[in-house]
Amino acid sequence: MQYQAETWGYYHHVPASTARQSMMVDPVERVVRLASESAVVIFSVSTCCMCHAVKRLFCGMGVSPAVYELDQHPMGKEIERVLVRLLGNTPTVPVVFIGGKLVGAMDRVMASHINGTLVPLLKEAGALWL
Repeated sequence: MQYQAETWGYYHHVPASTARQSMMVDPVERVVRLASESAVVIFSVSTCCMCHAVKRLFCGMGVSPAVYELDQHPMGKEIERVLVRLLGNTPTVPVVFIGGKLVGAMDRVMASHINGTLVPLLKEAGALWL
């Protein structure tokens, strides 16, 4: 499925044309740069139910994350390899960065949400103002 608009639902879908501008950069450097461009960044796969759930969680909180759909990104496989290295062979998607810092996969995001540390992280990153 291709998205024609730059926003889908309540989160910002980053079009593949924007992503092509950084194809000559080191893969790890590319992921770090992409993760730092927005307060909340999610690396996702468009058909993944856990990715959908984490996007809905943030949207439900009033956060508009930048979402990189790796199955639609021209460098998706390369980015996914970097994410595997960063996470240490855990499931690679969804991967969430808040304030440019790696939070982790769905398990870490949900644990942070349940123990009450997610909202302060989002406020510190400027993703929430309340």
